Amino acid sequence: MPSPEPPPSIPSQADNHSSLGDTDFQQLFQSVYDGAIVATLSGKIVDANTRAVDFLKYTRKELITLNLTNIISGADAGTLSTLHAGIEKDRFVLIQAYCARKDQVLFPSEIAVNRVKIRGENYLSCFIRDISWRRQAEETLRTVNKAIQNAATGIAIADLEGQIDYINLAGTQLFGEAKTEALIGRNLSDLIINQDLALTIRQSVKNGENWAGQVTLRGKDGASLHAQLAAAPNRDTDEQLVGMVLSFLDISDRIRAQESENKAERQRVMVESLGAACHHLGQPATVLLASLELLQRVRPADKAMSEELLNSSIDAAESLREMLHNLNDITEYRTTSYIEGPSPEDTLQSRILDITR
Repeated sequence: MPSPEPPPSIPSQADNHSSLGDTDFQQLFQSVYDGAIVATLSGKIVDANTRAVDFLKYTRKELITLNLTNIISGADAGTLSTLHAGIEKDRFVLIQAYCARKDQVLFPSEIAVNRVKIRGENYLSCFIRDISWRRQAEETLRTVNKAIQNAATGIAIADLEGQIDYINLAGTQLFGEAKTEALIGRNLSDLIINQDLALTIRQSVKNGENWAGQVTLRGKDGASLHAQLAAAPNRDTDEQLVGMVLSFLDISDRIRAQESENKAERQRVMVESLGAACHHLGQPATVLLASLELLQRVRPADKAMSEELLNSSIDAAESLREMLHNLNDITEYRTTSYIEGPSPEDTLQSRILDITR
């Protein structure tokens, strides 16, 4: 398509005068929020409003000496041909590109281009919007979304009633699911086995409070798993409470390790306690055995000695019976120091059983 130059009837531009319309048109043109540029079909700029001057850091005199290809980074004659084709088809074209300021600093922009007829001639009308803040916000959102999606901790977003609207990959895997869709729409009360606790969590969030603690979750096929759960209020841009943000950390392995450690500790204490119990029982048993041996040797005429040995045997037997009774009723095994001193050697032989019933 040929690109005609500005017709001779359009005079040169000046700082305070434009050939593109009367005073009312210029007031409207200059008050547009976006940067507005009018160019010929070949891209030569013939007018620009104040906003465009602010964006591009050129004066109006400088801008009318440039072409659109000078301010749209990477644009060329082919770009203009594409714009013309798009306008013929859709009446206007919306493009996102980087614009170059006078100092060659680029900024992301959104440019709406259409064709406008002025004094019988066709021109390109370009409205430029600086979208740097939008790009920054989008980049921040992408970064946050990527961080949440790739986090090792399960993260979910739910409404105030606990219905799951979003859950990341780690959270999906935590519940044993392959796809996040399996958890979207489910309620927190479906995932936490303790229903009273689920209600407490929801109520805390509705009160604007954080909640954190250990919970038992219901995984795939009803499997139970232990997790550290944190729930925090989720607010919109107006600080209105709209839901909750949930964080799940699987601590099942930690719980199993603690249980194994506790079991091993109980077994260790049991072994020590049995050793100490044998020590306890050994003393009266030794007395009883010695007394019985002496009874075998004492002369029948020595009644006093026989009676003393018999009493000792009875006392030792009573001690054995009491200890066995205590051991039968035992509720806690705890060892305590047997050999008194400032720092007795910590061995089974230096400890006795402290019986608690």
